Amino acid sequence: MEETKPTADFCIKTPGRRIVVIGNGISGVTCARHIRKRDSEAQITIISGETEHFFSRTALMYIFMGQLKYAHTKPYEDWFWEKNRLQLVHGWVTSIDFERKELQLQQQEPLPYDILILALGSKPNMFGWPGQELEGVQGLYSYQDLEKMNANTANCQRAVVVGGGLIGIELAEMLLSRNIPVTFLVREKHFWESVLPPEESDLIMRHMREHHIDLRLETELQEVLDDGTGRVGAVLTAAGEEIPCQFVGLGVGVSPNIGLVKDTPLDLNKGILVDQYFATNIPNVYAIGDCAEYRVPLPHRKSVEQVWYTGRMHGETLAHNLTREPVRYNPGPWFNSAKFFDIEYQTYGMVPNKWSEPVTSFYWEHERGKMAFRAVFNGKDKRLHGVNAFGMRLRHEFFDEALKENWTVEQVLEEMHRANFDPEFYDRHQRAMLQAYNQQFGANLHPKKQKKKGLLSFLGSRTTA
Repeated sequence: MEETKPTADFCIKTPGRRIVVIGNGISGVTCARHIRKRDSEAQITIISGETEHFFSRTALMYIFMGQLKYAHTKPYEDWFWEKNRLQLVHGWVTSIDFERKELQLQQQEPLPYDILILALGSKPNMFGWPGQELEGVQGLYSYQDLEKMNANTANCQRAVVVGGGLIGIELAEMLLSRNIPVTFLVREKHFWESVLPPEESDLIMRHMREHHIDLRLETELQEVLDDGTGRVGAVLTAAGEEIPCQFVGLGVGVSPNIGLVKDTPLDLNKGILVDQYFATNIPNVYAIGDCAEYRVPLPHRKSVEQVWYTGRMHGETLAHNLTREPVRYNPGPWFNSAKFFDIEYQTYGMVPNKWSEPVTSFYWEHERGKMAFRAVFNGKDKRLHGVNAFGMRLRHEFFDEALKENWTVEQVLEEMHRANFDPEFYDRHQRAMLQAYNQQFGANLHPKKQKKKGLLSFLGSRTTA
């Protein structure tokens, strides 16, 4: 059933209202910044026990690999917060009294609020493996996890990574950067089998093996073994194989970090349940980012979306709703991007790992096996459903437009020069893709010429914009 109006009343904009945000990740900080832009009088406080200042969580791996320092990951100078009257509290919230509208902190006085924004983030998944509490067994999400990983890998001779997804391959890349051999355990027949079609998965698995990862498919973790000192000494697989190691990286996904609000009046499922305005069941309490779960998921969207760009959009939308006429969250077509070592990955729209008629697919792979493109579409009217791209960087705006306007796959392929950042480099790949499509589907597609503006028309467009 579609929601048509907020399930909770939004707080009237009153002078000096106390807005408290728990969590200084992309969702919480974006929301606080945009509220300040529209409300100069609100008292805005951002609380985090993780770090004092906002940093780019996706850059944690590059700190470990020595490519960045922590200071380089902070998008804003430290003076930014005081200048914009955003009060920072570095501490852990231990409990919330929703009735009294008050937060209890670990080492500070209770903090009252008029509006509470929960941006609690995620936590690495653990599945109750014996020995998972040993030193040297961990996931990677927080800054504290990074510090722990630095300590746990100091004298590591071999590592095991568990889980076939993005977090796992990032952990593997981090470990290899320090010349630590990695055995990678994947429970399924293919890497990231729940997301990638087999051809894309094969491409990435070849690339992993070229980087000397000991990739073990259909291999499940049974137990983590103690070395006798309370640290990991080996792992035992479900097949009975013992693999010696001094570090176990858990890359089996994350889940909403809702421990703080369990056993409270807040409605919970996997995450904190919200409507399409990010309102919870408690008046003037909202949830955004990784910890939020939509009561009614949007079409072709998951109920929990733990992606950087959706977190940013959550913050922008809630800030608007707290300072303007409320609007429903409308993120547009799905998008995600990542890197598998040096192979870039982008996905737009809906690309399932398997499909059936009338849905069909076009797949092209470069002869070197480092670049690929897939388009999934309706086989009857050829309307595009989504694309995967590997080894090429494409423009988000192009596919956002194509999906919103229901382009056909053939229209997309003929216009692909508009999607590329470097048309001269890309021209030969577009022609190869078109030739492959023509052969597979009996079509006669040709690349459309890119329109080039002359100087006068460029200047004209600048003056009339």
